[in-house]
Amino acid sequence: MNQLEPERDAMHARYLAPLLMLLIGAAPATQPAHLSFLDNGIIRVGVNLDAGGAITHLSAAGEDAENLVNNWDWGRQIQMSHYAGPVPFKPAGKQPAAIWAGLGWNPVQAGDHFKNKSKVVEHRNDGKTIILTCIPMQWPLDNVPSECLFQTRITLEKNTVRVSCRLTNQRSDHTQYPARGQELPAIYTIGKLYRLFSYSGDKPFTGEAIERIEKRNPVPGTTMPNWSHWQATENWAALVNDKDWGVGVWNPSTFEFSGGFYGKEGAGGTHDDPTGYIAPTGLQILDCNVVYDYSYALIVGSLADIRAYAMEHGKPSGLPAWRFQSDRQGCYYVNASDTGWPIRGELDVQLSSDDPQLIGPMNFWQASDAPLVRIEAAFKTQGSPAVLYFRAFGDAGFTADKFVSFPVQTDGVYHVYEVDLSKSPAYRGAMTQLRLDPAATAKSGDGVKVRSIELRSAK
Repeated sequence: MNQLEPERDAMHARYLAPLLMLLIGAAPATQPAHLSFLDNGIIRVGVNLDAGGAITHLSAAGEDAENLVNNWDWGRQIQMSHYAGPVPFKPAGKQPAAIWAGLGWNPVQAGDHFKNKSKVVEHRNDGKTIILTCIPMQWPLDNVPSECLFQTRITLEKNTVRVSCRLTNQRSDHTQYPARGQELPAIYTIGKLYRLFSYSGDKPFTGEAIERIEKRNPVPGTTMPNWSHWQATENWAALVNDKDWGVGVWNPSTFEFSGGFYGKEGAGGTHDDPTGYIAPTGLQILDCNVVYDYSYALIVGSLADIRAYAMEHGKPSGLPAWRFQSDRQGCYYVNASDTGWPIRGELDVQLSSDDPQLIGPMNFWQASDAPLVRIEAAFKTQGSPAVLYFRAFGDAGFTADKFVSFPVQTDGVYHVYEVDLSKSPAYRGAMTQLRLDPAATAKSGDGVKVRSIELRSAK
């Protein structure tokens, strides 16, 4: 496996995941009869208790306000959707739908491709908070409940819906599969909200002009939607109407977004085919027993309101740092694996073949603000220097010219290493990602333990 394969896999998942929402089949869905609502006098949100508790209603307050969520079929909505191996996923020999075989393990909150709906096993609504637990269905398979739970907690705050999500895995397959791209969450809006906006520049939180993400032509040779993918450096995107009013999503845990529009622009309501799509995304390893949490906010209002919310809540207070106290912090591997979940104060990484890599999550910082990287790690390797690669803003991936090597002690004992990235003439301007290569080659028993990786300013 080369260093780009997990990224290709993530793009594959991000591309197919929206298609699963569009190709369920024949008839449009009918209005669900079993809804649970919150309404604070400003906005109104409703979940469908007959379909996993997916959000099927979002509007201004009041029963007569237009629903902004697309409900053409039960695969759209606003909902949790996760991905892991194997690919294809064939539990007990059961075959996936051929069109979705490439998705692998894919629990979806509302239901599956064959129109079997996910079961809600817990629901509480005290008028201020909705709490839900469901057993999601495996999207590519016919009536196969997933070996996991989806949990959501929903509250309202002024013109925003605050949602906390948890995936709890209980898989009988204990294999640690490579990281896959996740939708955090998947969001489908009505066709009247067809103008997609975000900020993807290198001067976030400065008030620099936002940009419209233009609708892309269909996938060549098909009528399938061709979603855009970009780095949202302010962690938000929005779909709005002709008057710049609509729905935005802010997820502070990811800088990668996908989105676009399908169908006739500016037309259609909640049960019509035209739809907008947004998904904050990110690569994650989902162990057989993982507990994975994320949160997001839905903002109903003007484009200016949506951006202002992100500006107020999202500006980082310090430099990126990854401390592995209880999770991987979004890190994943190539030619390596770790000892699995739970994470207890360190990543314990085994090097499975040559060119092992520990890849950090997408982020954003200026090289001039963070010339140094502090790494607390214990190397048990073959004696070659370790290499720290950095990815510049706008780069499609890591490149051979952007790195700094540093000597390490190979005694398997923890040491602190301070790497000066400013020694590289390529470390200039905006940066987005780090990659640690602990050694060039590996043999059985080689590994590295890592407690933390922290960007630092000059002394």
